[in-house]
Amino acid sequence: MLYFTSSAVAYRAGYAEHAAAHSIGSTVTSLLTAKELQEVLQVDRSTIYRMAESGRLPAVKVGRQWRFPSEQIDDWLGKSNGTSSRVSNAKTPSPDGNGALISLLPREYVEDMAELLGQLLGVMVVVTDMDGHPISEAANPCGLFEAINETDDAVARCVVSWKRLADEVDLRPRFTASHMGLLCARSFVRVGSELKGMVMVGGVAPDPWPPAPDELASIADAFGVPPDVVQNHVDEVYRLGQSDLDRVLDYLPRMAQMLSHIANERTNHLAKLDAIATLVGADATTKEHQ
Repeated sequence: MLYFTSSAVAYRAGYAEHAAAHSIGSTVTSLLTAKELQEVLQVDRSTIYRMAESGRLPAVKVGRQWRFPSEQIDDWLGKSNGTSSRVSNAKTPSPDGNGALISLLPREYVEDMAELLGQLLGVMVVVTDMDGHPISEAANPCGLFEAINETDDAVARCVVSWKRLADEVDLRPRFTASHMGLLCARSFVRVGSELKGMVMVGGVAPDPWPPAPDELASIADAFGVPPDVVQNHVDEVYRLGQSDLDRVLDYLPRMAQMLSHIANERTNHLAKLDAIATLVGADATTKEHQ
């Protein structure tokens, strides 16, 4: 779901002004850039890219750039048929509702799958929501991760770092440097057309490793732990060759797809239960009035 930070009136006024400038609603369809659409919706550009990638926003690829057909955006906003804009109707979902990933995936199942994948590939695995909050314990963590993450501040720093990965535009899993200097990668868990969470792998040492002493001191300072904690555990990381790294990137989206399938099946099951409950309630009400 898309969240907005200003009033619906301001959005509709801004959209009307922008529509006129770009001939929205005319017989010739113009293509808006991400920057132009950002001015209308008042959200960060990474959100626009994620919605385009997931199919939640009308968009086409022109070369390597996303473009947004003005007439389809016009319809998406509800402007062309006189209905209220989706912008003004946007609601903030409850984190405890059926749409929250943590409510759709059995914790024990997620942890078992993560542990199996971690042991199989020789990496740490953790499943998070799109805000970077883990919905399960980190499976197969490396010694350095365990030593550093003894404090609440360190855990909070991990969450912030994982949130940045969620905000990246590129949907393909690839290894990047984490806040600890180790390599990590992620693949998205989808529910319907929405990105709901991530399967993260990490704890992998880049080449070269370990870092210089001053870099180790900086890591310790950033996590609020004594330098000797980092120094004593710096070699307790996973070391993978290129073929093993490629293998991780091959298996990572497979686990994400499995979790996506489970979450979607559970969503459909809950929807059916809600429909049954509604029918039963309606039937009971009818009998009361007979």
